[in-house]
Amino acid sequence: MALIPKFMVVAAERAVAAGEEIKMGQIVSLNTSGEVVLQSSTNKIPYGVAGDTKSVSASAMPGIDSVNGWQNRVSDYYDETKASGKMTVYHSGGEFALDQFATNVATAAINTALYSRSGMFDTIDQDGGTSVTMFVGRLIQAAGTYPSGVPGVDLNGDQALSGDNSNTYIEVKLTI
Repeated sequence: MALIPKFMVVAAERAVAAGEEIKMGQIVSLNTSGEVVLQSSTNKIPYGVAGDTKSVSASAMPGIDSVNGWQNRVSDYYDETKASGKMTVYHSGGEFALDQFATNVATAAINTALYSRSGMFDTIDQDGGTSVTMFVGRLIQAAGTYPSGVPGVDLNGDQALSGDNSNTYIEVKLTI
């Protein structure tokens, strides 16, 4: 559950709808009140990529597995939007490394078109009955491990960064 902004164009702050569970790196939409919600069949048009996590059960910081481990502030209990009620949403382009993607993206080739499907990056551009898909970016780095910057032996002299999708990250050129 992680998002690593490499290059960004706009980092907006938007209020988050009550009751939402959104992981950093998922695709979000706006509801009719202009609040951030997870992209879905109800809120079809992608607005951007979540830069924060709103959860009650797990951290989504880069390098943290989806377990009740580390959290930013104990009083917030995994909700990075608790103090302001707002979430950072990256939009209008940029390049990001992230681990919030459908399993079929793991075998996709570089420059494959990516679509939104229920808040995840996906290679399928048709509705599977759960959400309407829309073009949101291009795959610019195939799925693989990502260096953490911590000395070790896993990857190019660094320990690999952990996270969702078996600690595998993709790099995306965002078009929304």
